[in-house]
Parts: sequence; C-alpha cells; structure tokens
Amino acid sequence: MKSITIKGSQRESVGKKATKALRNAGKVPCVLYGGDKPVHFSADEKAFKSLIYTPEVFTATIELDGATYNAVLQDIQFHPVSDEILHIDFYQLFDDKAVTMEIPVRLIGKSKGVMVGGALRHNLRKLKVKALPANLPDFIEADITELEIGNKLYVTKLQNDNFTILHPDNTVVAQVRMSRNAAKAAAEAEKK
Repeated sequence: MKSITIKGSQRESVGKKATKALRNAGKVPCVLYGGDKPVHFSADEKAFKSLIYTPEVFTATIELDGATYNAVLQDIQFHPVSDEILHIDFYQLFDDKAVTMEIPVRLIGKSKGVMVGGALRHNLRKLKVKALPANLPDFIEADITELEIGNKLYVTKLQNDNFTILHPDNTVVAQVRMSRNAAKAAAEAEKK
C-alpha cells in the first residue's frame, strides 16, 4: 500500500486555547492512537491534502521529533462552514495486528449487458476490509465482464486469502439493469 510522509511536532499543551492558537497558525491538531499512550502532535494543513482529498487510500508515515510511526487515518473533523480541517485522529499500525480500512473498488472489463443496452450501477465504491498492514491492497478489482442485464456482482466473488471483507455475503457491488431505452425498444418489439 502506498504511504505518505507527514512531518509534525509533538504538542505539550492540549487545551482549547492552545488548539485555537495552532489552527490560527495554519496547523492541524492530531492524535495518534494505538500505542502505549496517545501521542498528541500537530502538522501543517497542506501536509494532509494528498491524504484526504483523494479517492485512493494511503497509509501515513508520521515523523515527530526523530520518532517515526506508521499509521492509518481513523477520523477527521471539518469546520461546518469553511470546510477547513479541525482535527485528525490516526491509528498506529503494527505488523502483527490486523487493521480495518475502507478500500476502493475498481471495476474492470466490459459488461456483456452494457454492450446490449443495459445500464451499469456501481453500488459500492469502497469495501470495509480487515487485514494485516502488509496485506492491505491499494484497491480491490471487480471483474464485470460476465454481467448480463439483470445480473449482480456480490462481495462473495471478491473474496481473497490476504484480507477479509466485512460485509454480508448478499451485498451487491455492481449490477447491470435494464436501461430506459432498452426497455422502450423491447416494448416496441413486442407490439409489432
């Protein structure tokens, strides 16, 4: 899985006044959970743009005053009006401890149902997956080549030995439905 490096500095004071001063200086207060104790730090707001404003998933390498932590984004809070980042929570990764993440789904292939006039619906764009950090994929490929009109692609077709998908077996990832134009053409053909 791809990683982004975030350079920050540890925070001594974590109160309301200190947090407001950080935000006014263009920094984002953050907390790293999962270790022995939570680590409070701050980093420039620009450092998070490639981690947050993308459909892809990344791990983060956080560098704080000589110490390095591998982590994943756990939670983020935005200002309700200005959409600036108010606070970010990270979860520390360990090689022997499984982690849960939402991984994007990429559809590959050309559906037979779409070629004859059906409409493809991509129902789930991300799947919740549990795996060891070394086995986390950048994305999950879903082959839609065999989908005819009326067929659905379920998460059971995407199972892998490296990770566990945490959705019920009847969850639909993609489906091909009858489009309006194809329905009209079929109705007109029946009238003749």
